[in-house]
Amino acid sequence: MSRTRHLVDPQLLPLLDSIPPFDLSEAVLPMMRARPARFAPAEADLAATEMVVRYVPGPAGAPDVGVVIYRPKAVKDRLPCIFHIHGGGYVTGSASANEAVHRSMTAELGCCIISVEYRLAPETRFPGAVEDCYVALSWVFANAAELGVDPARVGIMGESAGGGLAASLALLVRDRAEYRLAFQHLIYPMIDDRTCVTADPHPHVGEFVWTPQANHFGWSCLLGFEPGGEGVSPYAAAARAKDVAGLPPTYIATGSLDLFLEEDLAYAQRLIRAGVPVELHVYPGAFHGFQWAPEAEVSRIAARDARAALAKAMA
Repeated sequence: MSRTRHLVDPQLLPLLDSIPPFDLSEAVLPMMRARPARFAPAEADLAATEMVVRYVPGPAGAPDVGVVIYRPKAVKDRLPCIFHIHGGGYVTGSASANEAVHRSMTAELGCCIISVEYRLAPETRFPGAVEDCYVALSWVFANAAELGVDPARVGIMGESAGGGLAASLALLVRDRAEYRLAFQHLIYPMIDDRTCVTADPHPHVGEFVWTPQANHFGWSCLLGFEPGGEGVSPYAAAARAKDVAGLPPTYIATGSLDLFLEEDLAYAQRLIRAGVPVELHVYPGAFHGFQWAPEAEVSRIAARDARAALAKAMA
């Protein structure tokens, strides 16, 4: 019997019923990585935007890092830029899988979106992924003029593990002090490995899509050891940061049934106490990945809120 199905927004139930329960393991990763994108780009967005794939020098001793660049067609002005990091539990996902959303956002918001193809775990452990993101973001700042990007209006965005990487990347940017970010935009970010071992787990989160089993697997793959113990870097799990002051204005959104609910709320509270401007949303009846049902009212509201916040942050 389901513990929390009665709490799910009714408009999300068809999506929930289309996603079979599964245990995440190395054996199923090839199948998951081979899945096609959920959505195809709209014809109008294809007509209004252009896409280019580039490769930038990777971290020392590591391969080059791919980036997918989207711009509105026939726009010559310097544009604000969203540096996007895809989700997938640190073990799956790709930059190109977000083409439909990225073309739509590029056209609607009149911005450049640059999505990074970081290396996945378990083949690449921490700090490989976040360092891939850092060198790609550094390349954006160093080549802003060529890219037609306004370096004063570059921010980072990610969902799930991508949100976790974005949060860790914001800490790395702050601490290395080579440039400044305009914002961080975090959608149900995966930021605290200690959720895997909490003594008092929330009774109403994590039943659907991204479960405690999947979370333990993802964190174990990223770290290369058991999550929840001592010595985990904040550049792996942003919630481990002792000091969150000086981070850029932050948007955090999550669902009331998402496994990451409490870690996201706690991080938002810490940011607010540190004087960081924060916009926080919790969507009732929403589980991890609920935006995969874009026709549901709660998904439309979440998309509206997110794009309004991005437009404001890039203004």
